Amino acid sequence: MAKSNLHGLADAGVSIWSDQISRRMLDEGELERRIEEDGIRGVTSNPTIFEKAIAGTDDYDEELAELRSAGLDTEEIAKRLMTEDIQRACDALARVHQESEGLDGYVSVEVSPDLAADTEATVAEARDWVKRINRPNLLVKVPATPEGIPAIRSLIGEGISINVTLTFSLERYGEVMDAYVSGLQHFYENGGDPGTVFSVASFFVSRFDTEVDRRLEEIGTPEALDLRGTTAIANARVAYERFLHEFASTGFGRLASKGGRPQFPLWASTSTKNPDYSDLLYVESLVAPHTVNTMPLETIDAYQDHGDPEPQPFTPADMAEAKETLDRLEEAGVDYDDVVDTLEREGVEKFAASWQELLDGIEQEGRA
Repeated sequence: MAKSNLHGLADAGVSIWSDQISRRMLDEGELERRIEEDGIRGVTSNPTIFEKAIAGTDDYDEELAELRSAGLDTEEIAKRLMTEDIQRACDALARVHQESEGLDGYVSVEVSPDLAADTEATVAEARDWVKRINRPNLLVKVPATPEGIPAIRSLIGEGISINVTLTFSLERYGEVMDAYVSGLQHFYENGGDPGTVFSVASFFVSRFDTEVDRRLEEIGTPEALDLRGTTAIANARVAYERFLHEFASTGFGRLASKGGRPQFPLWASTSTKNPDYSDLLYVESLVAPHTVNTMPLETIDAYQDHGDPEPQPFTPADMAEAKETLDRLEEAGVDYDDVVDTLEREGVEKFAASWQELLDGIEQEGRA
């Protein structure tokens, strides 16, 4: 079979994950087809994705009625429906996971966003998801909140593979990498095999531009307006440079010699929100080895249709320019720290709202 545009992206070192999952994708064989034809190597989910899939369609109605008649509460019903989808997706990607020797083929499920400020409850729910799903290629998503960082360290220390979600800040990203490395060291020192643990750090991209562009337009100077649509890519490229530095260090080298794997950067929120920008802006601008790009199906289809079949990774010169862009952002009058604090808070709030909408939808189905 001839290679597609997405296979060219994979050849450049990018692992392509679907930022979408649903019962219909599984029942109709769409996920298997996309694994074969589009080179999909993983799947991510979040409360918004499941709210649209479960409450937004009638695909789950029969099973939902059975669970309701069994007397289960609403949250347990939601988790049972999610569990089946995640297990089936894990099974569909099992071959990818095996052939990559555990470097790919993962499916992510998120701890309840209501727990983002509670370290102990986050750890407990992550353990529960591991027991429920019971698949070696599961990633549990934990947010990069102040309370999430020690949870990440603790879970990695238990040998649980983690997708660190809602990362916006470069400073917080440093804490995320530290939590991973220290957790992996703890796991190894207590007799664990570091090679059995995998992790990604999900940097949210397009949301950064959405928030920053709004502030730049309010400032309105030529210098500010010239930065629109550039700062999210700059933020991600600087993060990638820090990834290279961290995992090439002597400290991680000792873990690597025991089988420890780097925590790969994952570019999330890569669908373009501003119609004035290319629909592939956050894919083609963030090509780099040892990265993951998780895309909704429409972005995957767009890349297959008109994406660069031979994309080139960004360079050290591009990373140096990215630092200058972030410096110019501060000079233009945008407070970087306030931007990332706002995005983190709103990210948690949006996922919490979607989770509540999912529960409300299940309640409504029950009453109907």
